[in-house]
Amino acid sequence: QVQLAESGGGLVQAGGSLRLSCAGSGRTISSYCIGWFRQAPGKEREFVAAVDWSGGRRTYADSVKGRFTISRDNAKKTVYLEMSSLKPEDTAVYYCAADNSQGLTTTPARYDYWGQGTQVTVSS
Repeated sequence: QVQLAESGGGLVQAGGSLRLSCAGSGRTISSYCIGWFRQAPGKEREFVAAVDWSGGRRTYADSVKGRFTISRDNAKKTVYLEMSSLKPEDTAVYYCAADNSQGLTTTPARYDYWGQGTQVTVSS
């Protein structure tokens, strides 16, 4: 069993930055692909970014490419999402999730474990 806990959300002005953390506990997440997703009110959950188990491969949604960076520190069992140049449309609850595979997937249904989410609000 894997438990995930997000932190680092908050209120920030447009153009600002935040760093989200996803801490894993229980079974090690070092062999898991980790993804970040977000869900805004009234909208479906959407893919944001993912990193493979080694940290060597990453993929991003077009809407965040060049502004967000995903990274991981397997020794600390933590995955990060550095967000910069934030826009009001980035406002959402952000979730991290773990996929027990060697691949890199953007599909929510492929992920086995989810955190509770952290709120990010970007004011204009």
